[in-house]
Amino acid sequence: MPLHSYRVLDLTRLLPGPYCTLLLADYGAEVIKVEDMKTGDYARWEEPKIDEENSAFFDSLNRNKKSISIDLKAEQGKDIFLKLVKEADVVVESFRPGVMNRLGIGYDVLASVNPALVYCAITGYGQTGPYKDLPGHDINYLSYSGLLHFFGRPNTKPTVPPAQIADLGGGALPAALGIMMALLEREKSGKGQFIDISMLDNVISWMQTILPDYLATSAEPRPGELTLSGGKACYEVYETKDKRYLSVGALELKFWEAFCKGIGKEEFIPLLDAPLLKQHQLKADIQTIIAEKPLETWLTIFSDMDTCVAPVLTLEEMKHNPQVVAREMIKTESHPHISPPIKMSKTPGTYKQKAPRLGEHAEELLAEINISSEEYKRLKENGVML
Repeated sequence: MPLHSYRVLDLTRLLPGPYCTLLLADYGAEVIKVEDMKTGDYARWEEPKIDEENSAFFDSLNRNKKSISIDLKAEQGKDIFLKLVKEADVVVESFRPGVMNRLGIGYDVLASVNPALVYCAITGYGQTGPYKDLPGHDINYLSYSGLLHFFGRPNTKPTVPPAQIADLGGGALPAALGIMMALLEREKSGKGQFIDISMLDNVISWMQTILPDYLATSAEPRPGELTLSGGKACYEVYETKDKRYLSVGALELKFWEAFCKGIGKEEFIPLLDAPLLKQHQLKADIQTIIAEKPLETWLTIFSDMDTCVAPVLTLEEMKHNPQVVAREMIKTESHPHISPPIKMSKTPGTYKQKAPRLGEHAEELLAEINISSEEYKRLKENGVML
């Protein structure tokens, strides 16, 4: 496993941080969830549950990890945490800026204990700026980035996306990448560093098909008029006769030609890049045609054509789709779960164990830092650990 020699202390909860450390755990890193004494990761208590303690949501994000529960406000708890940090490679946290410093275990303190430590802080707005202390969730970061403005059609309110773009694309993925870059740099310098992940920053960086044109021209695009979001008939979702949906992504001329032939309208071929008003009319005409046949008929028509069309699947259909099955993205051993998505020929990601119970690995991890079972019992009695 590519990360088998790395130990990660994960103080995060809910989605962005746990997905980041899930990627590391799936590919071999020893990820230890450091959870609070009362509830641990809030995601544990969502519904539906897969057992008495863990939800399906929590289990999916926290497989292959260990758990220890420590009162980080207690001096003994801080001492235990610092001993764990001494043996760790990475710390990941998602508190608001300043929380770790107030606990007495901020980056400077941890770096003095372990100069090689890579410390990653995932926050909504970053460690600097006037918004750094504001609370927020995915929808708020999308709002400030300007991206949410485009989730909709003209004169309609924005639609809230069902996947958490800022949490995952703006937080988890760049955090995992930043950690890997810092570990690579450490191979040369021997020193760790602080990684400041702002979900807002990274959502802005995702807007590569929107922002560069605006920055070059200062022309503010309108919702529903972007090339890849409502502005072209060749890139749209159409309703079929049986109230299903067909997505079309025929941006290139060769794909558009095949699509137009498939719907029996070769006269549409020259209109690929027609002006916006013509695109709206073209979409209406195509919708009328697509509505004449059920989804399966259209899929049969396009099955031998080299064009970019696809059915809009339900989750049940996705689970049984031959491509998804072939890639083994949904596994069913022990219980159904999503497989590691990054396919590697030599060191693939694996599902080793279910998500831990709160504090499940405390005694094992304490033994590694020379804290005996008897001392662990005293710590439990004193309310420092579970």
